[in-house]
Amino acid sequence: MITFDPARLSDRVGALDELIGATGFWDDTRAAGKVSAERARLAREFDLYQRLARDLDDLPTMLELAEDDAGMAAELADTVRRVRDEIDTLQEAALFTGEYDAGPAVVSINAGAGGTDAQDWAEILLRMYLRWAERRGFKAALIEATAGDEAGVKSATFTLEGDNAYGIIQAEKGVHRLVRLSPFDKDHRRHTAFASLTTAPWLDEDVNVEIDEKDLRIDTYRAQGAGGQHVNKTDSAVRITHLPSGLVVQCQNERSQQQNRQVAMRVLKSRLLELEIKRREAELAKERGEAQDISFGSQIRSYVLHPYTMVNDHRTGLKNGNATAVLDGDLDPFIRSFLLGSATGDGAKN
Repeated sequence: MITFDPARLSDRVGALDELIGATGFWDDTRAAGKVSAERARLAREFDLYQRLARDLDDLPTMLELAEDDAGMAAELADTVRRVRDEIDTLQEAALFTGEYDAGPAVVSINAGAGGTDAQDWAEILLRMYLRWAERRGFKAALIEATAGDEAGVKSATFTLEGDNAYGIIQAEKGVHRLVRLSPFDKDHRRHTAFASLTTAPWLDEDVNVEIDEKDLRIDTYRAQGAGGQHVNKTDSAVRITHLPSGLVVQCQNERSQQQNRQVAMRVLKSRLLELEIKRREAELAKERGEAQDISFGSQIRSYVLHPYTMVNDHRTGLKNGNATAVLDGDLDPFIRSFLLGSATGDGAKN
């Protein structure tokens, strides 16, 4: 059961107001910033709830007036659309109860099977998610993008900041499949390409995740963005390999090697925490006797551009024939369908 509790929300905002008003609150600026951010996020949710309540109260009167007034009928239609959007947003907000769900995320896209097409597909996905982030009002910042051999990118990593950013983007992790007529095939044949998306909570720099320096291999290289732009004349980019886990992270967008190393270490800590979260969840599921997700890493969605156009989410069965709109960032219907299905136990199609 998904519930939105406005009374609890109001009480929490009030408690945070008292905390913010206490003497010495700003002595620890980092902790104070977290509290202030939570207060602002919850206040936005409560304001949205109040707007929704007012809109619902107005609907009966508007419905009566719309029977004889074409202008009012149009306004009624707009209000109904707004109410639906407000309900969707509040319903979505009620889903996120995890420790890191409300915070920022670090997101990586990696080209998979498919050669040059896969690297081009990875860059298309990067563009899609950056456009989606802009539509959502999220802030996205690119950490690294490793150019493909002929086109596209081999990998790209960016941070995502906004209300419930980590909780939301988790709906997109997995393998994404593209079917199209390849622009890199001289015979213009149909090709299938794969790229994966992984997520982790974007940790504060002071979060303690134990890492033994002896477990790290640190390489430096000359930074070069996708397509050959932003070429550096020094080896300022940093790649860190965590030998026990095999995790590889890199950063090349900062001005100095030291800054790139600091960001890369922060990404590594985030990735290691994500691995630990998955391990704990697997152990709890085993204790409860729940079925394990044997399809982890398999494709979650297919984007077919030939011989027809269709985006098909294999987890929920949701489809959209307007593939161009989806690739331009229209992802919220897929994300909400999966999140709601997961919360109610109906995440997979029958």
